[in-house]
Amino acid sequence: MQDIRNVAIIAHVDHGKTTLVDKMLMAGKLFKDHQKMGDLVMDSNDLERERGITILSKNVSVMWKGVKINIIDTPGHSDFGGEVERVLNMADGVLLLVDAFEGPMPQTRFVLQKAIALGLKPIVVINKVDKPNCRPEEVHESVFDLMFSLEATEDQLDFPSVYGSAKENWMSTDWKVKTDDISAALDAIIEHIPAPVYNPGTPQMLVTSLEYSKYVGRIAIGRVHRGDLKSGMDVNLMKRDGTVVRSRIKELHIFDGLGRTKVDAVSSGEICALVGIEGFDIGDTIADFENPEALEPIAIDEPTMSMLFTINNSPFFGKDGKFVTSRHIKDRLDKELEKNLALRVEPTESADAWNVFGRGVLHLSVLIETMRREGYELQVGQPRVIIKEVVGEKHEPIEELTIDLPEEFSGRAIELVSQRKGEMLCMERKGERIHLEFQIPSRGIIGLRSNMLTATQGEAVMAHRFIEFQAWKGPIEKRINGSLIANESGVSIAYGMDKLQDRGKFFIAPGEDIYMGMVIGENNREGDLSINVTKAKKMSNMRSSGADDKVKLAPPIKFTLEEALEYIQGDEYVEVTPKNIRLRKIFLLEHERKRLPKE
Repeated sequence: MQDIRNVAIIAHVDHGKTTLVDKMLMAGKLFKDHQKMGDLVMDSNDLERERGITILSKNVSVMWKGVKINIIDTPGHSDFGGEVERVLNMADGVLLLVDAFEGPMPQTRFVLQKAIALGLKPIVVINKVDKPNCRPEEVHESVFDLMFSLEATEDQLDFPSVYGSAKENWMSTDWKVKTDDISAALDAIIEHIPAPVYNPGTPQMLVTSLEYSKYVGRIAIGRVHRGDLKSGMDVNLMKRDGTVVRSRIKELHIFDGLGRTKVDAVSSGEICALVGIEGFDIGDTIADFENPEALEPIAIDEPTMSMLFTINNSPFFGKDGKFVTSRHIKDRLDKELEKNLALRVEPTESADAWNVFGRGVLHLSVLIETMRREGYELQVGQPRVIIKEVVGEKHEPIEELTIDLPEEFSGRAIELVSQRKGEMLCMERKGERIHLEFQIPSRGIIGLRSNMLTATQGEAVMAHRFIEFQAWKGPIEKRINGSLIANESGVSIAYGMDKLQDRGKFFIAPGEDIYMGMVIGENNREGDLSINVTKAKKMSNMRSSGADDKVKLAPPIKFTLEEALEYIQGDEYVEVTPKNIRLRKIFLLEHERKRLPKE
């Protein structure tokens, strides 16, 4: 059996996790071409690169001093909790990566809590010590305090520490001594993370991840828990619901560098991919053909938020997208359910709409953005928080919210969170910034980010994670300003818009196609206002004062997908097509909207 180490990397969003993995691959001589290192090899999909976050876990391996290190890159965001659960089941230890200035953040806590509960050995890597205002020693203390509060064992608390800068490609056991490579981190993995112990007996493997190939279909990935798996072997697939399906392994692959290598047999402790198993789900067990025994399936965090997905029925449907029918959207959601564990889809009374449940706005918006790029058109309703009945009482999800910001904005930030039923837990100084912690209902976080950035001139850094369901906190004030709604279809004209600038802010520029019922701006006052921005200047032979003044328009507000989802009201949809994101009223005609009961 080969000498192996299985290690998962844990870090908060943007603490340099993916960069570190890339440097490890470089150290393992997986590619000599340093030009290629401009790309982050691990964040392979476009969305991950643009947002700088890891969404899907990935497996790679590096050879270092004759030992094979299987590295598993985990998502840092608690919205992708379904991914995290599965990944940690494959590891024997974790690399906890922490920013030398920010220290452990709430998302880090979320993944670390799960790793410590599984009994994994941590190695702490304090990254970005080249930052001007870094404080590695204080951060080291705060990591120890965090682990202690998460009830780590003595062995886990006796963690080794490595300092350095992944971006500058160096790691050292002393942050004041700069080295010229990252071998200190790789040596620490080999020294401190236990090698998997061979577990004899009948074969068992828990399916913890999957890949899809258009040539061989779905490929099951997991760690062999017991015994040996061989190519061509007959096995039983044990489903979550207790049914047993007879199956056969056609091919076995192990991870080798960035790719996979075909092998004849795999022993327990190694991570492998199985080709030829049909109809499996994540959390199923591959077991012995004669005496099948199931492993404990993975527990998945439950969803906290839902959105209505429906077909695009606006006057502009089918202009941009290739997939516009309800059958297309239904098939795509079914395909997503196969690999996205924390997602649930329920049909509604209408054949063209589905309630999609997920871990948060980010989790669902990543799915919508991916569908949009694949050529789908759809409409999405306002995000709604899942309410539970517990002993006759309403319970709602509560999140822990942390905000880092300059001191002069702290009062405004506390006021904004308090208006949304947030309770402050702590306030402490970190360098020149103030660190605030709150408990706040998930409802209160919807739409908070844009208001917070406006109030703090873009300085606030926000992060939040789901804690638990608590009793309903009462009503929260919604957006007060109404919408500006187009009452004519056509093309927006600068002349028409100029005359209406005092009514509010526009979301569109002159020369854009609009339709009746589309939300084209925000009213300065309460209530919705129908306006006509397609009005052109009448040509007459009469002179008028100020006739030829230039039109000066304020630049339009352009929403990202998340901002649009957080902005809309209950009677509005976000229309998502491959090229456009538009806001619209569910009922396009004004007389239909007037008949609706007031909320």
